[in-house]
Amino acid sequence: MNMNGFRNITVAELQEMIEQGGLCLIDVRTDAEILRGKIPQGDPLPLHLLPLRLGGMDKNSTTVFYCQTGGRSAQAAAFAAANGFTDVYNLQGGIVAWAQAGFAIGS
Repeated sequence: MNMNGFRNITVAELQEMIEQGGLCLIDVRTDAEILRGKIPQGDPLPLHLLPLRLGGMDKNSTTVFYCQTGGRSAQAAAFAAANGFTDVYNLQGGIVAWAQAGFAIGS
C-alpha cells in the first residue's frame, strides 16, 4: 500500500485476481481508447466520470483500475482510496503491459 491508499500490481497479479473472482475491474480510458481493445473482464468508466459514479460503487469490494499505461488509473485509485474505498489497486503499465505480457485483449 502506498501513501495514496492503493497498491500497484503487475499484470501477473491481476491475472491471479481475475482467476480468483470477486473483482471489480475498471477501465478509466476514453471511449475511443476502449474501442481499440480492452481487458475482457473490465468495465468502462472514463476517468472524468469517476467522481459522478463513485457513490454507486461498493467501497468494500476489491477494485482494480487500469488505463493505457497506468497514470490515469493511479489517479483513479488514489481518488477512490481518498473516498473510503478500502481494497484498491492500480495496474502498473496499464493495458499496454497487459498486451505485452500476452494476455487477451477483447473488443
